[in-house]
Amino acid sequence: MQAVQIVGAGGIGCAVGYALRSAGVPVVFIESNAKKVAAGRREGVRVDSLPSLEAEFISFREWEPQADHTVLLCVKCYDNATVLARLLGGVELIPIQNGFDPKLASHGHRWEGIASFVSECDADRPHTRITRSGELHLGSRERTDSPLPDALRMLVSLNSPLFRTLEVPAIEPIKYAKLMYNAAISPLAAAAGIDNGQLLSLPSARTLFFALLQENHRILSAAKITLGKVGPFHPRTVAWIVRRRWLAGLMAKFFEPSLRGTYCSMAGEIEKGRTEIDHYNGYLLHLAEQTGTPCPLNQAVHALVTRMTTERSIPRVEMLEEVLAESRPTHLLSTGSIHSA
Repeated sequence: MQAVQIVGAGGIGCAVGYALRSAGVPVVFIESNAKKVAAGRREGVRVDSLPSLEAEFISFREWEPQADHTVLLCVKCYDNATVLARLLGGVELIPIQNGFDPKLASHGHRWEGIASFVSECDADRPHTRITRSGELHLGSRERTDSPLPDALRMLVSLNSPLFRTLEVPAIEPIKYAKLMYNAAISPLAAAAGIDNGQLLSLPSARTLFFALLQENHRILSAAKITLGKVGPFHPRTVAWIVRRRWLAGLMAKFFEPSLRGTYCSMAGEIEKGRTEIDHYNGYLLHLAEQTGTPCPLNQAVHALVTRMTTERSIPRVEMLEEVLAESRPTHLLSTGSIHSA
């Protein structure tokens, strides 16, 4: 069996690669972090407290993809262009990442994956932890009767204990639903330097989080985009819940404990000077412009994260107070969204 090549030995790449290796599928990890490559060659890939599994690790600089290779793209969107420049025609490219990237969309790949589980990898070792359970959704970019590629079919049949794999008829409704959530979670948690649980426990964060969810849903609805179900509720149900203060507050108390100690994918990136904000909120701003949909919160958080990233600012909760002060008179109060309790 030909090896599946995974570009990016991070949280998702390591979790998916480990699942494949546990089924006896040969896996090659392609990684730009030399320390992680060296650790992988010594220790293999590992998830949680499960035994490590041997896999091949090579440096991205040494990678020479061939036309018949299956490549799972598990890097951040801002690294896509570098990877795409290396690919030859005929490579079966299968992204498993969040965010919307025009360069990637124009590549013409047929299949994608979206992970709703949270996996956090060590900085310099291919050892990841599943901090929140969930699914791996796999499907085509357009509805098709074509069978899944071998690598994806293998994932569906694995029945892995790490995550549940679901084959869906089309991936975009799932991808847009994740965008609705990620574009509310990531900029707020990253700018404030808080975990995902604190988005629901801190009043200012909770207020902005619920308001952003509403605004994101309005933008996607105005663009007539079909949304899929990710997690326990459909996005339209989530939007209905957060419009009702008492119910949203009750649900926040219920879900907050399970989110403690989990972090958004943008966590720690502001201080490094590079984030996926353009691929999350930037894409929503593009959709809002096309449909003439007001989006003051997305404009505010996009400007905030962009400025903080340029300055490599230290995240702090007070940054949310700035957005809240600017947006509350014109947006939060007028839409009847959740306020500080």
